[in-house]
Amino acid sequence: MDVSDNDSLIQLDNLLAASNQSWLFGAGISLDAGIPLMGDLTLRIFDKAKEDNEELTTKVLEAIKAELPNDSHIEHILSHLGDYATIAERSMKQEVKIGDTNLNVKALVELHSKILKWISDTVRWGYIPTCENASEKIGTREEPIVKVDWHQDFVSALFNRSQAGVAERKGAVRLFTINYDTLLEDALSLGCFSYWDGFSGGAVAYRSHRYGENEPDSGYRAHVIKLHGSIDWHLDDDARVWRVRDGDLYPNETSQVLIYPQATKYLATQRDPFASQFDLFRRRLGTGTENVLAICGYSFGDDHINQEIELALQRPENRTTILAFSSDLNLILERWRTLPWAKRLYIITGEGLYVGSGGPFYPPSDKDSREWWKFDGVIKIIENGAEACVL
Repeated sequence: MDVSDNDSLIQLDNLLAASNQSWLFGAGISLDAGIPLMGDLTLRIFDKAKEDNEELTTKVLEAIKAELPNDSHIEHILSHLGDYATIAERSMKQEVKIGDTNLNVKALVELHSKILKWISDTVRWGYIPTCENASEKIGTREEPIVKVDWHQDFVSALFNRSQAGVAERKGAVRLFTINYDTLLEDALSLGCFSYWDGFSGGAVAYRSHRYGENEPDSGYRAHVIKLHGSIDWHLDDDARVWRVRDGDLYPNETSQVLIYPQATKYLATQRDPFASQFDLFRRRLGTGTENVLAICGYSFGDDHINQEIELALQRPENRTTILAFSSDLNLILERWRTLPWAKRLYIITGEGLYVGSGGPFYPPSDKDSREWWKFDGVIKIIENGAEACVL
């Protein structure tokens, strides 16, 4: 879709009101809610390891960290730990050496599960690291610090506004997220917006969607598709996936939090929730009809996701338009601007709006950067229009 400086804001508003739209969210949308970004989450997990009764925990984590690039975070560490578990499963002795420590498969899986529990608790109750103007805040079950306000504002703006296109929207909006928290689901429920997430049941639900199956085509305002799992997903001993409430001892006391990646080999393809989630993402990107994918709070640091987007948009028949909300032009976005499909790429940054290879349009008039790329800025654009955010 070709645009010029004069009508780019109008086109941006029209795209955000499109009847066929999806969103991809990263950790940035939950930062102000009290949930840390990956870097601070990683530091928090290492602090939890130091508090652990077993000295082995910190020792192994430090050894894995030393094997990875400096910018690696807890997901990379979990992935590395999972690779070690896979190697141990194949080896004759059923063990591996990490640093100067020998661990068998059972110890590796237990360590992985322990880390997942720390991640789950941190994301569920919240954590705000020390900064210039405030001291560290650690949420607990008794005193949680996570807030849902911004997510509520987002879903309200998305579904309640009266702009053209919304009233005619028949299909559900797809909300893809790599976040583990439940704030999107909570906000939708608090707003009385029906949603589908691949589970069936009530407070305790079972994973009913299977790889290759279609999404429901009616009856829901939104589909929430969690690409990296969730703090309320649990995998039991029979490889069944459940969505459960915090603190429940059932359906299985030994079930573990299901966050990507896992310490043991994947489930059978038909029952692997991560494969089915990415299949839904791939199919949405590959649709041959007009489609909008808005990206917010995502740092473009997941090569798998970036590759899925590129592979889909490079197909001649693809008609997906990307709206990328980002603080600046990172290396991924810079490269996307040079690709043949760049005319369908809008990048909303602190320096202004880029459309394809053009821009920045509407740069800030003073030294401060524009804030419209942040989650609350996106909400303001949806509510008031893009022009109101550049005045």
